[in-house]
Amino acid sequence: MDKKILLQIKNLSKSFTGVTVLDKVEITLKSGTIHALMGENGAGKSTLMKCLFGIYTQDEGEFFLNGEKFNFTDPKHALEQGVSMVHQELNQVLQRTVVDNIWLGRYPKKGLFVDEKKMLEDTIKLFESIQVDIDPTRKLADLSVSQRQMVEIVKAVSYDAKVIVLDEPTSSLTANEVAKLFQIMNTLKNQGIGLIYISHKMEEIFAIADYVTVLRDGNYIGTNPIAELDMDSIIKMMVGRDLKNRFPNKLHNIGDVVLEVKNLSTIYEPRVMDVSFDLRKGEILGLSGLVGSRRTELLEAIFGARSRESGELYLNGKLIKNDSTVKAIANGFALITEERRETGIYPVSDITFNSTIANIHAYRSKVGLLVSSKMNKDTTRQVDKMNIKINSNSQLIRTLSGGNQQKVIIARWLLLNPDILLMDEPTRGIDVGAKYEIYQLMLDLVSQGKSIIMVSSEMPELLGITDRIGVMSNGRLAGIVDTKTTKQEELFKLTTKYL
Repeated sequence: MDKKILLQIKNLSKSFTGVTVLDKVEITLKSGTIHALMGENGAGKSTLMKCLFGIYTQDEGEFFLNGEKFNFTDPKHALEQGVSMVHQELNQVLQRTVVDNIWLGRYPKKGLFVDEKKMLEDTIKLFESIQVDIDPTRKLADLSVSQRQMVEIVKAVSYDAKVIVLDEPTSSLTANEVAKLFQIMNTLKNQGIGLIYISHKMEEIFAIADYVTVLRDGNYIGTNPIAELDMDSIIKMMVGRDLKNRFPNKLHNIGDVVLEVKNLSTIYEPRVMDVSFDLRKGEILGLSGLVGSRRTELLEAIFGARSRESGELYLNGKLIKNDSTVKAIANGFALITEERRETGIYPVSDITFNSTIANIHAYRSKVGLLVSSKMNKDTTRQVDKMNIKINSNSQLIRTLSGGNQQKVIIARWLLLNPDILLMDEPTRGIDVGAKYEIYQLMLDLVSQGKSIIMVSSEMPELLGITDRIGVMSNGRLAGIVDTKTTKQEELFKLTTKYL
């Protein structure tokens, strides 16, 4: 039985300062379906959604909601018409309760006062309708990321939404949390709601989507039922070429031990406890573990960004301190952080500044002024070397796609020529084409004798790119395995060793 068409986008085009970012794009969303929107970083997915929500005004094209032509003037207008979006970067008031966050800006009134009783009752009804089990009176700051995401979905439903857009909703979730999210999505789907699901994770698309629409370089490539597609065909649609292998061939040689971590423990919660391992020259060592296993905290302790209670670091057999980030950098370490928007980029600064900031002292003249020509020269060299897609060096980094932002951050550290790179979720929120380029860059670096410690929550990634995998469990190192001989079952068993 044919499902009702909820939303149609027809021949949508959008340009910025003469650069076309969307060219005659279309999408048709039916009731009771989950429609995946896929494409490389920079393909136009975000711009398309911003046009839908009235943040941008399209140059050409039409929107139809329930068969009627419309244009939303702003996000509030879209919400009032039953079109909601759950953003990848949650924008919530953490010091207020769940109830407050859901009804913020539209509190029900009883006379001159907020009707707290009705607000709580309505929230409980919403939770029951989509099977969310969260105490609505709890402060949002006390919830996990996945629970906060559930609150955003409930908020979307509270507008009586018939169309919900979910932008990379699983980027910070564990496997169990993803399963719960999918359960809620299927509940909404069974209620006749149409969902647009933006994700780069292929396994998720095949697990949850009914249809897939692919954009490439701002162009509409096609829409197909998921049953007619496989992973290779989607990748080819996204990148315009075959990527039979998701990971480049590993041809590097592994040498002697360059870094020894002995009995490392941190002072403050969440603590790392008594971790010991070594890292070899030309090796990619992966770090696996559940969310909260303290992989990030371990990298921060090695880099001097987190205070150590005990433990020693040996670099090429020599004891080093690394009790500050400045000393770590001087010792040849670099840290690419997990949350690039929060701790990686300077969003209101340009690409030149973001590329050169870690090495800023090298661009000072004898009188202490920055030499902009030298900064621009190094930035251009790194942009060309790493195939970063930009309009100019003066472009604000926040206007770049996630994959290109990540390349700028890596380029920044490579200007320092580090020997040991600590990479925390380096491909999070990045499309398959950009991931491949970063994997190739990592392999090029270790082929040059660099060494990498890489945190990742994606099991296929760890198995595809690393040489060995260390597994963290509740702040402790549960074991290290050889990537060639291990299996996912062994890794999962280690993740629960100290729980």
